[in-house]
Amino acid sequence: MELVFDDAYYMKKALQEAEIAFDNNEIPVGAVVVIKDRIIARAHNLTELLNDVTAHAEMQAITAAANFLGGKYLHDCTLYVTLEPCQMCAGALYWSQISKIVYGAKDEKRGCKAMGTKLHPKTEFVGGVMEEQCAEIMKRFFIQKRNLN
Repeated sequence: MELVFDDAYYMKKALQEAEIAFDNNEIPVGAVVVIKDRIIARAHNLTELLNDVTAHAEMQAITAAANFLGGKYLHDCTLYVTLEPCQMCAGALYWSQISKIVYGAKDEKRGCKAMGTKLHPKTEFVGGVMEEQCAEIMKRFFIQKRNLN
């Protein structure tokens, strides 16, 4: 049996993190950081738990990956995240010099593309991986929120 570690494989891992966030009443965004086919960081939104607007999945993943690598730069790393990064996260990803960002669902209002945020010139940016599944968890979360209020 041949294992295939492609973008969909790692996005499924990010979706698992998003489900953890969902179960903890956090906006369901999940992320993983990969280097050489190895996941070195897993994260999900923690803004409610930490009462911290900066505790996005991407920020948590950047910190965990940098700690794992022992340095602030994420060269040769790929971030898989279920939602297009916001302006804040894109800025942090710029400074981390991450090699590649792969996201699932677009964020038409607050995503870094809509906001015109620049990424590091060497960062590859790929969107739409498992887009429907990534969008579905967000829709499910906000429908549940509306029904509870």
